[in-house]
Amino acid sequence: MNITEEGNKRAPKKHKYDRRRAMKAELLKRSKTHQGYCKYMITIGEKDGTIHKQPVYGKDMQDALSRLMKKELTVKVERKLETNTGLIFLAWLLAIGLPAILSDTSSPWFLLYTFGSAVLLAIVATWWYGHVNKGEEK
Repeated sequence: MNITEEGNKRAPKKHKYDRRRAMKAELLKRSKTHQGYCKYMITIGEKDGTIHKQPVYGKDMQDALSRLMKKELTVKVERKLETNTGLIFLAWLLAIGLPAILSDTSSPWFLLYTFGSAVLLAIVATWWYGHVNKGEEK
């Protein structure tokens, strides 16, 4: 019996790490809808030793891994904001109220600053969502 046959008989060993690790990344296919993007399958080893696979898109493997990290951070923030709606309301009040308080109220520019900051928040949120999900086929 050689080493390969012996290795195949053993159960996969769980490794415990102090942080998450990308254990394997493989290119599956090129995106048909977004030129220059590829679909990768990333195998992730969690802190507790469990292993799971996650599909992710990117221009190259480094881009795909950074997109995966950004997406996980976005999901974590979304989950936090879903349970804490007061924080969203406070951010909205600051976005609308702060420019109105800091600008001269005798000028009509304070209305532009007030509504402009709310529109800017919406634009940044839309851009972030598009950036994180770019390359994914619907």
